[in-house]
Amino acid sequence: MKRRIFVVESPLCIGCGKCELACAFGHGLNGKPGKSRIAIFRLGDEKGLPIVCLQCDDAACVAVCPTGALRRNKNTLAIELVPSLCVRCKMCIGACPFGNMHYDDLYNLPAKCDLCGGEPKCVPFCPTGCLKWVAEEKVAAMQKDAL
Repeated sequence: MKRRIFVVESPLCIGCGKCELACAFGHGLNGKPGKSRIAIFRLGDEKGLPIVCLQCDDAACVAVCPTGALRRNKNTLAIELVPSLCVRCKMCIGACPFGNMHYDDLYNLPAKCDLCGGEPKCVPFCPTGCLKWVAEEKVAAMQKDAL
């Protein structure tokens, strides 16, 4: 299985918020939207900056969790929450230096981007292609082209 990577090309973001809606409904329950795991910091008319979990190599949220409820998915490389292990202490929320952990009142659990198990719901709704889910080998080519 080829590994895929979530890529955000911030300059393409127009701040429309479609990714936030797709995420909220993708993580919803019984027709109610959950907490969006992506947020758009609006920079004015037609500009935005997507804020989403960086899936840190040495993640503070994982390190601080007293029960081991946060674990890296070997296929997607996303840090995911195991709800049955979570004691809802919210230490992970305070530990994230980037503010990318939130509390989802619908589920009564911490929430962060989990890459939707390998099919990020936000990607197909992004009208500008700012959000991408690409093959790992393509990322190197994208980085080379950017230089």
